[in-house]
Amino acid sequence: MRRLSYLAALSLTACTTVTSGPSWVGGTKADFAPARFAKEEAELKRQADEIIREPKSIGAKHILVMHKDSERKPPNVTRTREEAKARAEEAIKLLRGGAKFDDLVLKYSDEPGSDESFGSVGVFEKKVMVKAFADAAFKLEVGQVSEIVETPFGFHIIQRTQ
Repeated sequence: MRRLSYLAALSLTACTTVTSGPSWVGGTKADFAPARFAKEEAELKRQADEIIREPKSIGAKHILVMHKDSERKPPNVTRTREEAKARAEEAIKLLRGGAKFDDLVLKYSDEPGSDESFGSVGVFEKKVMVKAFADAAFKLEVGQVSEIVETPFGFHIIQRTQ
């Protein structure tokens, strides 16, 4: 009996307002719900607009600098990851200095067949490529060049073509 009266007393001293939040929250839930809802709505709208504006497919070409641990590397690639990254940084520095992308593909890219295609990966949908590559490529405007992007295949410098 004594325990029951203790619980009853405890319930009388507890918070009785449903919309009140703890003091560390800074106010009632009713005060902040409309602002939070508006902020969440705005973020969802921004994400939806971004998806709508994003093209279904794009065209791109790339310089791929591989290293000894890269997936599908040719047998003649023996450089370390650090050496490969330094080589990609050298290529992007030349590119930023005005060198032609196609010339750098011929000199720096390790991708088999890139000398014939000048690094073209053709037109592709986002879901077809490795996520890091696709995310970087789809953010570019036509003609724009990415920063260095690392994937399991090595280090890419991507130029959007369409």
